[in-house]
Amino acid sequence: MIIITTRSYPPEIGGMQSLMGGLAINLNDFHPIKVLANSFSGDESYDKKNNFETNRMGGFKILKKYRKLNLLKEVIKNNSVEAIIADHWKSIELITENISDRIPILCLIHGKEINHLLGSLINKRSVNSLAKAKYIIANSEFTKNLATQKGCDREKIHVINPGINAPQVIGSEVDRQAKEIFRNSDIKIITISRFDKRKGIDFSLLALKNIQAIYPNFKYVIVGNGNEEENLKKITKTLNLENNVTFFTNISFELKNALLKNSNIFLMPTRIVGTSVEGFGISYIEAASYGIPSIAGKDGGAPDAVQHNQTGLLCNAYDHSEIYDALKTIIENKKYLELGKNAKEFSKQFYWNEIIKKYANLLSL
Repeated sequence: MIIITTRSYPPEIGGMQSLMGGLAINLNDFHPIKVLANSFSGDESYDKKNNFETNRMGGFKILKKYRKLNLLKEVIKNNSVEAIIADHWKSIELITENISDRIPILCLIHGKEINHLLGSLINKRSVNSLAKAKYIIANSEFTKNLATQKGCDREKIHVINPGINAPQVIGSEVDRQAKEIFRNSDIKIITISRFDKRKGIDFSLLALKNIQAIYPNFKYVIVGNGNEEENLKKITKTLNLENNVTFFTNISFELKNALLKNSNIFLMPTRIVGTSVEGFGISYIEAASYGIPSIAGKDGGAPDAVQHNQTGLLCNAYDHSEIYDALKTIIENKKYLELGKNAKEFSKQFYWNEIIKKYANLLSL
């Protein structure tokens, strides 16, 4: 048995949640697994769909990790456990040496959660926690280099990009809904992300104000949630973009995918804000799987997910005029069509049936 212990897991929505859910489902095809995850609304019906056991931890956040550790010890005591896979260094922080010395641990790293000042308390905590892992799985070359700079053992670090599911067949009704949302707009642009300064939605809106002068009939759909929501809506109103921009904070996976399928450009010019950095950007690959090219920032791990002038465009995300230039370039002569074809082909190497083999090889399954 392989144990997956995770703080982020479906049906909660997010990139980390999708990654851990996909990893669990696909790894179970190679070897029996058990998942230890936090509780979330709707988790019972989600868990019933899977043919492996999932144990959920409820209650106060500070108590969940102790309950999870106790359950992990119980599972180890009563089962033959070949490996432990964790989503975050905090998920293995409490694991003692008598466990880590006997059972190999794989711990995923993503970027911002390890990006702390060298020598700070949280840096020392993360490095000490990751030292318990036999293998550290970085989501990109950028994250591998960042972890090395922060004090992790480079020899332990293996780069395995996040996996995605092959594009889903979109039902006719939800496809109709997506088409109605975009209506007869000439240019259909989409962002799917947390409403966070790092994602660059604020600068995207500034760039699109200039695009409006050339292409007044564009539509920008923003899907997500987060603490920047009110600020982004305020910027939209101030820029008089309310007829062009639509926000969605709670939609189904199928409608999200239908909106992707019906768009022309995925726009998420991420930038580094404080210690917050985009380690990879699975959303770029999900868009690519539907034949949609991306505009991304140059910093962080986005260049692993977006090939400049091949599957999208990279720009200086700290300058909204550069985002405008990238938008203008990709729109002119419908360059997004050519880049979209390349993106779709590029995305196939990230399908779970390919990515999961890398985990299986590492675990000798």
